[in-house]
Amino acid sequence: MTVAAAAPEQTSALYRWGLMAFLTLAVTLYGLTLLVVTVLLPQMQGTLSATQDQIAWAVTFNLLATAVVTPMTGWLINRFGRRSVMLVGAAGFTLATVGCGIADSLLTLVLYRVAQGGFGAPLVPLGQAITLDTFPKHQHGMATSIFGMAVVIGPAFGPLLGGYLAEQYDWRWAFFMIVPFGIAAFVGLMALLRDKGRSGGVRLDWTGFLALSATVVGLQLMLDRGQRQDWFESTEIVIWAVLALVALHVFVVHSASARQPFLNPRLLADRNYALGQVIVFIYGMMNFTPMVLLPPMLKTLYGVPDDAIGYVVAARGLGALIGFFSSMYLSKLDPRVGMAGGFALQSVAGYLMAGFDFNVTIGMVAAVSVIQGICVGVVWVPLTVATFATLPPNLVPEGSAVFHLLRNLGSSIFIALSVNLVIVSGRQSYAQLAEFVTPLNPIMTLPWAMGGYSIAEPEALGRLAGEVGRQAALIGYIDAFLLYTVSSALAIPLVLLLRIRRA
Repeated sequence: MTVAAAAPEQTSALYRWGLMAFLTLAVTLYGLTLLVVTVLLPQMQGTLSATQDQIAWAVTFNLLATAVVTPMTGWLINRFGRRSVMLVGAAGFTLATVGCGIADSLLTLVLYRVAQGGFGAPLVPLGQAITLDTFPKHQHGMATSIFGMAVVIGPAFGPLLGGYLAEQYDWRWAFFMIVPFGIAAFVGLMALLRDKGRSGGVRLDWTGFLALSATVVGLQLMLDRGQRQDWFESTEIVIWAVLALVALHVFVVHSASARQPFLNPRLLADRNYALGQVIVFIYGMMNFTPMVLLPPMLKTLYGVPDDAIGYVVAARGLGALIGFFSSMYLSKLDPRVGMAGGFALQSVAGYLMAGFDFNVTIGMVAAVSVIQGICVGVVWVPLTVATFATLPPNLVPEGSAVFHLLRNLGSSIFIALSVNLVIVSGRQSYAQLAEFVTPLNPIMTLPWAMGGYSIAEPEALGRLAGEVGRQAALIGYIDAFLLYTVSSALAIPLVLLLRIRRA
């Protein structure tokens, strides 16, 4: 027998903040596992005797499971209630994490990673829905700030913590260290979480669910494997792209004509919610892209050691903490102020990254990372509050699931585009710069202009080719950072279209 949830005003502050603590813990643990595997892949590849392409499935299938199950959160709550969904999700995620740590084959690891993503996927949107439902509206800004830290900081510190444990002990400990905290989160939620949201006789729209799942799977596989398979030169990538387009068409047509579609079209009738989906998609684009681009750039072009790169990642997490704490005070202002200011500052950070040269210091890179983290925290709270401010309470769980699905898709799409831009622009720049390396270029005859490089001997020419390649690769990263800057600026006009109710 479950206890019905009370209205926010009828619950004590101790209960609300205790529940928030365990929700935040569960979501933080799930966030840690999203990107922690990226730093464990080399060790896992050797232990499990897998190729580089095979071990990448440990990341791909986890993302696929997350993307497929996330939009199901609303239906799961209506069918089973929020308490059952949250407890089963937390327990299944913790058990799957244990399985990842003890996996002795690639197939076993991939299966546990699928379970980890599937059970953990509802935790974030459901945790956000419970937070908004548990706290009264005048405390939504502060509560969303604290919950947002769990959503953003977990993935930020996951690679840093996982890399340290893998280096000091073994890659398996990056999973084992999560287990005791997962048990604590489960016990706390079981003690405090009250049931709500269950509706009798709710049927799953299988056509809409399968169409949306096929769309997400096709898009995710196309983005994840595109670079390794040379994009549309590969038949496999063409198949995934066609699958995504056809399935998307089926999903849109079916949702417009079905009596009870998988995702309620009434969600988009709310102006703020519809705009919020576009803005959170751009927010997702900006969220993790620097974390993907900066470490390989610092490692390959600047020769920065791994521990210093870890500090750069940690600096971004520190900035996120500052941003979320600042948003508690900014929440008293018009939400559009925080969002517009955050995206504008993010554009400034992107412009600073686009100005990086080979004289930039690690301190400068860390400072820009702090600015990015601040933007992440400042934007998240007003974006969440404004998006759900006018949405009916019964649509919040389903709306939250779509909200986080689009955030994740924005990250996947923009990361793939940025990495591809780095490679393509680097190749083109190398070809253009190499045209000047010729004896017919008068500059090549000036020793003071060559800086110690020469084209007279094969060994010296090889060093010059390496330097040209390094400069060309940096141009590729600069172009990706310029795309980041423009994309951030495009969100500002959308923010101004939001409607904010005055008290």
